Amino acid sequence: MEVAEPTERCSENPEEMRCEMKEQGNPVQPREKLIYEKNRIKVKLDEPAVPKEEAKPARVEPRPGEEARGGTHGPPSAGPAAGETPLRMRLAPGAPLRPSFRRRGRKGGALAAGLAALVALAALAVLLPALLAGRTGAPPAPHLPAAAQPPQARTPAAAGGAGAERLAPAEGSPAEGRTLVRVYLSRTGSVESLPLEQYVTGVLAAEMPADFELEALKAQAVAARTFIVRRLAARDTSGIPGGKADVKDTVDHQAYLSRKTLEKWKRDGKTEQLARLERAVQETQGIVMTYQGQPITASFFSASGGYTENSEEYWSLRVPYLRSVASPWDAGVNPRNEVTVTLPVSEVLGKLGQSVPVIPVSGGGTEKTEYSDRLFRILSYTSGRRVKQILVGGKTYTGREVREKLGLRSSQFRLDVDGRNVKITTYGYGHGVGMSQWGANGMAKNGHTAAQILKHYYTGISFEGAADLLK
Repeated sequence: MEVAEPTERCSENPEEMRCEMKEQGNPVQPREKLIYEKNRIKVKLDEPAVPKEEAKPARVEPRPGEEARGGTHGPPSAGPAAGETPLRMRLAPGAPLRPSFRRRGRKGGALAAGLAALVALAALAVLLPALLAGRTGAPPAPHLPAAAQPPQARTPAAAGGAGAERLAPAEGSPAEGRTLVRVYLSRTGSVESLPLEQYVTGVLAAEMPADFELEALKAQAVAARTFIVRRLAARDTSGIPGGKADVKDTVDHQAYLSRKTLEKWKRDGKTEQLARLERAVQETQGIVMTYQGQPITASFFSASGGYTENSEEYWSLRVPYLRSVASPWDAGVNPRNEVTVTLPVSEVLGKLGQSVPVIPVSGGGTEKTEYSDRLFRILSYTSGRRVKQILVGGKTYTGREVREKLGLRSSQFRLDVDGRNVKITTYGYGHGVGMSQWGANGMAKNGHTAAQILKHYYTGISFEGAADLLK
């Protein structure tokens, strides 16, 4: 049975994001550095060598996608395995590395050449572990040319263990238990009012499959709660007809299944699935994500193609906690992470507002031709490996424009012309900003906790109780 795909919560319309994407500070994000240590040995002719300190192997920071475990979804490792002793070289005190050519003539010269070769081999042995460590990571997506590699994204922390951060229900106030959420039901135009935690359960049922890992469901519950608490704290009723509710039940805000629909789940034999969702909500009760003391815009989407996106590279506003990060787990758990569709070139050009090119023939008439790959040329990529700009028939578009005009699953795509058709392969699904739901499920399968998942996808956030923000 095919698993239903999660849905992305944030609206694609930047105007609708206006009130949701207010920047809360703009600190400079630290960048990972690649550090190499070089050891130099200088020896004068006819003089004994001076002992040197032990040469140390070069230290290489992990690249996005490198893994500490043998599986395809594990977190990256940083260089040689723990406990592995790197090769070292020590010079014997007082031993000359290069005898005098004047004293020993050609024979001494040959000996000097041999010793020099040994020194070179020893130096290579010192640097070899570092060079190999830098090559063990997963390569970039095959559709991304090496010359167009964007900056490296932040890599995930190690999987959860005995000391991993875990979420515990927040100690709420009596007022929090009485907090009601007014939901505008789009189909009927009516308003449903219910307690905060029941609302989160309805969102979780609509936004993520119940058979996802529990820690992924808990992460989604916190994201859903954070979104509505942000609106409640700001008394934001934007996007609601007449302003008579707090939130809509569609992906314009958050998808939501009504109490009546969830009651039907029980009659349809979905009691276990509902109990699983309620457990995820109860174990994170009252917890929200904050940045500099304010609830964040907890945007999320279905699946990435290996990396999430910086907010300003899809919308126009830079948000410090919505940064591009590595998400290598999606491809291993999402059965539709790579999808190819075939469209006539004429249809593609028509949807992009262009006419179909024609060529003259010897008889004086015209004839449509088979198209060249040069008709489509990707010019640049974003930090999240999505198409930033693409040239189509002499006109430049953004990757987002092409996605929306052609109805593609994401703006991470490649195009291959085949005669009069074009094959378009997309990677992932959704806008790519914030938490990847399939990535969260992959992280949970790999042993990460809900807290680790959220702190990976939302840079620099903290956890607080909703009661403190709703006073």
